[in-house]
Amino acid sequence: MAAVGEHVARGFDEPDEVDRDVVSWLLAGDAAVQFQVYRDLLDEERPDLRARAATEGVAARILDARTHGGWGRGFYEPKWTCGHYSLLELRDLAIPQRHPACVDAVQAALSEHIGEDGGFNPADSVRHSDVCMNGMFLAFASYFGADPAALRSIVDFVLRQRMADGGFNCMTNRSGARVSSVHSTTSVIDGLAEYLRCGYLYRADEIRVAVASAVDVLLQRNLYQRRSDGEPIRAEFTRFHDPARWHFDVLRGLDVLRSAGVAYDPRLDAALAIVRHRRRPDGRWVGAAQYPGMTHVVYPRAGTPHRVITLRAMRVLRHFTE
Repeated sequence: MAAVGEHVARGFDEPDEVDRDVVSWLLAGDAAVQFQVYRDLLDEERPDLRARAATEGVAARILDARTHGGWGRGFYEPKWTCGHYSLLELRDLAIPQRHPACVDAVQAALSEHIGEDGGFNPADSVRHSDVCMNGMFLAFASYFGADPAALRSIVDFVLRQRMADGGFNCMTNRSGARVSSVHSTTSVIDGLAEYLRCGYLYRADEIRVAVASAVDVLLQRNLYQRRSDGEPIRAEFTRFHDPARWHFDVLRGLDVLRSAGVAYDPRLDAALAIVRHRRRPDGRWVGAAQYPGMTHVVYPRAGTPHRVITLRAMRVLRHFTE
């Protein structure tokens, strides 16, 4: 087993012992965090921890909240305890990909909620599918091994929503938006990249092109800045949230690009500087206030050390500075 701190010291200016202390603190947390620490920071696979992640801690509480009818009042109600966001969080927690409850929930959603436009659409009262929602759905549906044939219409729908600038906006097919959204673009990159990573082949070459152009849209904005004056699009984008769900922030954007295999680009420097700046002297990161809504679990209070955010910050800095 790799020594704690042996690898994670790379990419940081702080002394190695700080990194070792932080990794030890991370490894005292949830099994889902432990698994990702070994995988992403210590270069070691721990399938035993991945199995445990579904039976204890945050993921177990989310899974236990499922009833025979699924989570929440419906697949997209309420936020954040519905099936959609429960499955998205379970995927982000990296539980086993063939977990029966998740596989069944995805299969049921695909059989019940495909809209007339081919997109995933759990709202009977809304005519047009939402591309941001479809990006998120594609991420967890691919992760949990959805039937390839069942995902084809969703892939078709998402690719049709690609905008002239190369990005995505959930209002394009609703109100004619002409400028891509960082929220939607990030969610779609995440979903399409997960689809490819899981080995799906339908329209794979076109998807790679779409991902590359969407990534470039974010890079043109240095991830979070207005192109007109270089100021943050929103101040909230520079604060870190977990779970981020559909919302964009700098850390989520960087982590999605890392997961998609994007290499370092100088246009990431401003975003990476924010991550470094937000690191506390003890080597940890804190989270911002939770987005309003019902949750399955109680998350760390805003302004206190946050293991998931610290893990993500460390693996982002490691990836983009090696």
